[in-house]
Amino acid sequence: MSTGKIKAICISEKKGTAKRPVEKAFFVTEHGLKGDAHAGDWHRQVSFLALEEIEDFRRRGGEVEFGDFGENIVAEGIPFDTLPIGTRLQAGEVFFEITQIGKKCHSHCEIFKRVGDCIMPRKGVFGRVLHGGTLKAGDTLSLTEDKLPLEAAVITASDKGAKGEREDKSGDKAEAMLKEAGYTKVYRSMLPDEKEELAAKLREYADLGIALILTTGGTGFSPRDVTPETTLEVCQKLAPGIPEAMRALSLKITPRAMLSRAAAGICKRSLIVNLPGSPKAVEECLGFILPTLGHGLDILRGETGECARK
Repeated sequence: MSTGKIKAICISEKKGTAKRPVEKAFFVTEHGLKGDAHAGDWHRQVSFLALEEIEDFRRRGGEVEFGDFGENIVAEGIPFDTLPIGTRLQAGEVFFEITQIGKKCHSHCEIFKRVGDCIMPRKGVFGRVLHGGTLKAGDTLSLTEDKLPLEAAVITASDKGAKGEREDKSGDKAEAMLKEAGYTKVYRSMLPDEKEELAAKLREYADLGIALILTTGGTGFSPRDVTPETTLEVCQKLAPGIPEAMRALSLKITPRAMLSRAAAGICKRSLIVNLPGSPKAVEECLGFILPTLGHGLDILRGETGECARK
């Protein structure tokens, strides 16, 4: 496995301009470098360029600084332009996947106008962010065949809980079950039943690329219950079969299960599932769906193929 070192992380707020090095930066799952003009919902979220290519350009008389070619990451020791499409790279908790080698230059960029050449169309490599996080110059960057980290988050929506007036037994139960199931890290949050706060936290976890995001509470008929609506607002795709399965299970126990408004869906590379608010119901529902969710998460994050039965 090739291993190199990040020499610079560069950003620009406007397309077609040279980027500038920054001390550290946050890479958003399925988006790119936060604040960079080239980040977005497409396959060229992050650009890479080898330090060796820049040094060769300088030896040929080009006076350039890091970022002048529009690259996001300058790294030493990895020949990016030789990597096959689909290659995964890892730096700390951040995972990238190579999606394109080189590019067509339809209109000359700033560096071409200045020195008469640009190596990015020939030597630049582009990729997408599979798992987010913060990186800085000096971090190690390696080719990897490892799976993405299996992480989860539990958000409890409760006005009383957020005020410290109620113990989060449901969140504790969910966390314990996730750890027993092999999730390597479980994030926890306690929030009031406020749509804006809940949506911001869901997006924050999805930006990191956390595999499974569970919510507890806020799925009933109370005027303050907004968890399903917030989940639907955040998700790009719905997964209605999951709450349907939980309701079908719970209906065998109590007819009041028909009153659950729980929802589930996909935001970037994260699956969001609304669980009930009681510890007993969390144990029943999560215990029922958790074994099957693992396969769905593998498909969502590109770790396996389709799920059709043979």
